[in-house]
Amino acid sequence: MITTATTVGAYLRDLPPDRRVAMARVCSMIRRSARGVRESMRYGLAFYELDGPLFALESGRRHMSLYVAEQEVVLRHKEALAGVNAARSFIRFSDFNRLPLDVVEKIVRESVVARRARAANGSIPTQAELLKLWAIKEQAAQAPQAVTRAVAAPAPKPALARGTEAAKRTPARTAALRRANGAKPTARSPAERRPARSS
Repeated sequence: MITTATTVGAYLRDLPPDRRVAMARVCSMIRRSARGVRESMRYGLAFYELDGPLFALESGRRHMSLYVAEQEVVLRHKEALAGVNAARSFIRFSDFNRLPLDVVEKIVRESVVARRARAANGSIPTQAELLKLWAIKEQAAQAPQAVTRAVAAPAPKPALARGTEAAKRTPARTAALRRANGAKPTARSPAERRPARSS
């Protein structure tokens, strides 16, 4: 499933309820069992890194896949799990209600130990090697570009409206505004000097 989410939390929120619960359980188990992993969204997948990619989690329409970088760990537990693809080093879960979390947790813990041993002897696989192993095409898996829309600038007020507003100012109001702004009083026009007529 290609997503535009930039965090695993946003990715989970976008999923239907059954997949969201299953994915959240696996994500939570990985964070708990693989101390020190860094979680991020890359190539439309939830990535977990420890000295390079270690796990990737993907939600399909009717399944969930856990990609594991340490291939020999997956092979050790192949008999205990259904849905293991040993050639591509991933486990596919098709029943969201029956996740074998006990076995998967062993795989996660053993993968962390294997990764630390690889880091010590400098034989960590590159990201390109892992994407090839997992058969993930970089271009196909990348999230689509965000769609941007041009927003038109607000239209200026018509000149007539500004002129009408200015016309509402009476000579007395203009003089009051000048006094409030500290301007010196000016000579009054004959119209301003004329006394108001009583009715």
